[in-house]
Parts: sequence; structure tokens; C-alpha cells
Amino acid sequence: MKRIVVLGAAESGAGAAVLAKKKGFDVFVSDMSNIKDKYKKLLNDHGIVWEEGHHTEELILNADEVIKSPGIPENAPMIQKLKEKNIPIISEIEFAGRYTNAKMICITGSNGKTTTTSLIYHILKNAGYNVGLAGNIGSSLALQVAEEQHDYYVIELSSFQLDNMYDFKADIAVLMNITPDHLDRYDFKMQNYVDSKMRIIQNQTPDDAFVFWNDDPIVAAELKKYNIKARLCPFSEFKSDSVIGYVDEDEYVIESPTPFNMEQEELALRGKHNLYNSLAAGITADLAGVSNEQIREGLKSFEGVEHRLEKAGRVRGVEFINDSKATNVNACWYALDSMRTPVVLILGGKDKGNDYSEIFDLVREKCIGLVFLGVDNSKLHAAFDSFGIPIADVRSMKDCVDECYKMAKPGSTVLLSPCCASFDLFKNMEDRGEQFKECVKNL
Repeated sequence: MKRIVVLGAAESGAGAAVLAKKKGFDVFVSDMSNIKDKYKKLLNDHGIVWEEGHHTEELILNADEVIKSPGIPENAPMIQKLKEKNIPIISEIEFAGRYTNAKMICITGSNGKTTTTSLIYHILKNAGYNVGLAGNIGSSLALQVAEEQHDYYVIELSSFQLDNMYDFKADIAVLMNITPDHLDRYDFKMQNYVDSKMRIIQNQTPDDAFVFWNDDPIVAAELKKYNIKARLCPFSEFKSDSVIGYVDEDEYVIESPTPFNMEQEELALRGKHNLYNSLAAGITADLAGVSNEQIREGLKSFEGVEHRLEKAGRVRGVEFINDSKATNVNACWYALDSMRTPVVLILGGKDKGNDYSEIFDLVREKCIGLVFLGVDNSKLHAAFDSFGIPIADVRSMKDCVDECYKMAKPGSTVLLSPCCASFDLFKNMEDRGEQFKECVKNL
């Protein structure tokens, strides 16, 4: 019996273990951290052996294949030992893809992928499609393949997931953009990160489609390096002969495969970044065969994504916006660009090799205060101290919101758009956003 070892027992790992067990493999799960009770129950219910708080080498290095959590870096000691023994290491998505013939709609990008993934799923679901939501959001793809049967899966893919995908193929691949992010995981080399993102198009055939933002300079340069067989479906903010989706005279337009248009003001999502998300989602739904009427309804009725420019409350004339998902500089740029009132901006967290110069002009133009929320804010001070804008350093969300409220004036906006990962002070990005909303509620 072939032995599958799963490293990491959160959503993706636990789901992969269940699928492997159902397919008749000898399965063992190992997690260096504590496993959440709900995943322990899932593993126990399926008779899967697991361990937590350590890795037992003799129970791992005898694997025929290893399914690795995307959160485990390539330089982790156990990963290095597996590589020395030439034991194949794959992702949960790669493994799950072997056991379903469903159409795969896969979305990646440095920014916008969660919103775009959620919007595509919303349109297809509302149109009556038998569709699952998976990847970085939704339930584990492997668990859905094990326990459900969908005709379509809409999958958000991080660069970490793409790194360990080899034979998997996207029927529709969507690439929103590529900007610096996670460089700490890629030897601080931008090209390594770019190469990871471009894996979204691997294995595509002429029967498949590739949807991408035509104006992204990095994507444009990379496309010249690849012999892409899939149908190219570029979109842009502006009309041109080289794109199939754009806005022209305030009208949202898709030229093919089925021509579609609607007034831009009817779109549920506002802001330039959300225009790109809406174009990518509309083109993808069109490619999937959704009718114009259903695309229009989906683009109008979508309610947005939690922790992405989410309204957190209004207190005595001050608006609070939760953009905790903005874990890189480019995401913060789009958030600032969409602001129409003076901004008190919250920055900070675990720096990932950030270059803050991208937001300098917008900070000078729009910000009346900066609050640095992190264990080590030295890089932020080096970047922004010379701007002459009031700055405060805090180590807790309560202190952060309190300082922001002191700096803010009626008619201004407090924006949590931190540019950084959350792991220095918070469990994750969601925890940071939830604490922000709770502190605003308690003002």
C-alpha cells in the first residue's frame, strides 16, 4: 500500500488526508504546531493517525509521497530531509486534482485574487452552477473532492500552493497582477516570486483560457518568455484593440466570447482595483457559459469580501475602514487611491521585504496621520519620518484605534491597510481585522 504523509493539519492538510484515506492510501499526518480540535475530530472520524507538536522522522521519511501545507517554507528542516531522499512533495491542490474531472477556474495574483475568486463563485453559484469554492478561501479542495461532487471549482491559489503543483491544469487561469510580495520566502529575489505566479498557466492547452490584466508591466514582460497555448483573454481599464474587456465612456464592456455590457455605476464594487476584479470575473463567467443576464445580476449583487476595504463603523464623523487583507504595499496603494477624505493610515506588522516608495506620493497627498502597529517599526520610521506627518507607535489594536481616533477629524477616514503580514502581534490577517472592528465598536 502506497504511503502518503501529510505535513500540516489545518484546512488543506486535513482535507488531503481524508481524500488520501478514501482512495486507499496508508496515511499519516504530522504537524509541528497544535492541531485544532475540529481537524483532530475530522482525522479521528476517518481513522487517520496523526501527531502534533513535533515531527517523527521515521514515520515521515518512509513516505512514497508527501503533501505539504503551503505555509511550510521550502527551507524547513524536514522539507530539506525529504528532498535529500528524493521523496516527491506536492500540494493539496495537486493531489485533489487527480481525483476529479470538474472544470478548474484558478485565480492568482499579488492583489485582488480573493475578491475576484469570491465574485466569480458568486456569479456561478447564483447562475445555478454546481460549483465549489476552494484554495486560500472556502473549504479544502481535497475534502470537497472526497465528500462532494461539483462540476466546477473556483480556486484561489497563492504562490506557495503553485510552487508544489506540477501536473494540475487550470481550464480557466486568471492572473490579476504581479507586484512584490512574500519576497522573504523567495530569497528576496523578485524573479523567483514571478516564476511562481506564472505557474498558473502551466499545462494549459488550446481548449483552455488565460485571463490577465493587460497593463501589468511584469506580466507583459513575462508573457514574451512563454509559448502560451491557451486562448488569451486580456482586460484593461481602457479600450484598445489588444483587450477583450474594458470600460469605455463609463460602460463596462466584454467583447468576447459573448458580447456583454452594462453601466459601470451598476457594478457593486467601486474603485479602480475593483474594476479590474469585476472585469476578470465577468470575462471568466462569460467563458464558463454564464448568460449575460446572470453575469449582470452577479456583478450588481455581490457584497464584497471581509477584511478588504470593509466598512468597520462610523464614530462621531470618522469613518473606519478594515483593509487587513492588504498585506503588501501594492494593495495599500489601491486602498489609498480609492480614499476621497483625509486619511489616518495604519501600517505595520511583519515586513516581507517591502519597498514603501510605491505609496510615498499617496501618503503625502492623502494622509493626516500615520500609526505604526508592529513589534519592529524601524523600517517604517526610516521610510516616513521625513514626511512631517504625525506618527504614533503602538503594540496593541486597542492602543492603535485610540491613537487613530485622536489624530482623526470629523469627515476623515481611519484606514487599516498595513502593507505587512500580521504574525508579529496577531494570529493571522483575520484576527487583526476582527480586533480592529471590535475596538472600533467599543469606541
